[in-house]
Amino acid sequence: MPGIIQINDINEAQALIGNNDEHLKSIEEGFDVIIHARGQEIAVKGEQVEHVEKAESVLINLLKVIQQGVTISIKDVEAAVKMAQNGTIQYLLDLYEDEITKDAFGKTIRAKTMGQRLYVNAMHHNDLVFGVGPAGTGKTFLAVVYAAKQLRKGSVKRIVLTRPAVEAGESLGFLPGDLKEKVDPYLRPLYDGLNTVLGREQTARFIERGIIEVAPLAYMRGRTLDDAFVILDEAQNTTHAQMKMFLTRLGFGSKMVVTGDKTQVDLPKGVKSGLKEAIKKLENVKGLSIHHLDQTDVVRHPLVSKIIDRYEGDE
Repeated sequence: MPGIIQINDINEAQALIGNNDEHLKSIEEGFDVIIHARGQEIAVKGEQVEHVEKAESVLINLLKVIQQGVTISIKDVEAAVKMAQNGTIQYLLDLYEDEITKDAFGKTIRAKTMGQRLYVNAMHHNDLVFGVGPAGTGKTFLAVVYAAKQLRKGSVKRIVLTRPAVEAGESLGFLPGDLKEKVDPYLRPLYDGLNTVLGREQTARFIERGIIEVAPLAYMRGRTLDDAFVILDEAQNTTHAQMKMFLTRLGFGSKMVVTGDKTQVDLPKGVKSGLKEAIKKLENVKGLSIHHLDQTDVVRHPLVSKIIDRYEGDE
């Protein structure tokens, strides 16, 4: 049974087809259909009507996304195929339309890639989310931005930001000054998202009042964190004991996001990464999400993505 899709704009048709027809090939593989594109007309053929209809639904919904001014990649297509297979393709456009929040100046903050959109969606629907991926994928920034949004909405009463004190061979004990002086430069990347959403003055006030708490992981021991949005950054540098201790701090009305890069472990030789272990142990546990970001989600300088590709190819 063939299905025909007419596209009014040649540029939209080309965006939907992809370079060397890569988008169409991905849809063909997903539904065991054959797709022919000629000019502004796309025809879908297959033996099973259901498969043809699902492939068509992917094309139609991706076209709607393109018409919103979004540049789609193969990752967007793969996500759309999965959604059609799961019967949720009708929600595809929602992933692109939803803003995460507004920054301190009223400007809309949105996820920039499909991987980021699915990551934010995971935070919305789960109390515990692992965001795993290389530098530049926005895993920490988006978690902090989402936490700030929840604080502004009143969904949580405070934000707790933490990192293990194993980084570039340094220990907090050997850094000069009191705790705040030690922790501030060390946790600086976590402040970026807060300053973006709340502004520097509001962030400073919230830290002063204890509404935002920034502390090393060791300071989490023995506590239960209720009504809080808790973020553990650089989680690849946690040990088994540290990760278990952190995850069991989750209290009522709280959300936790654990971020890390499995390729950047700075632990002593022979010490296993708590992040890697947790991902294996908790893979099929309901109520949490393990979300992997990759080089297609890198939103820094274009060279960063190429560098990641080369380094990951050696590992």
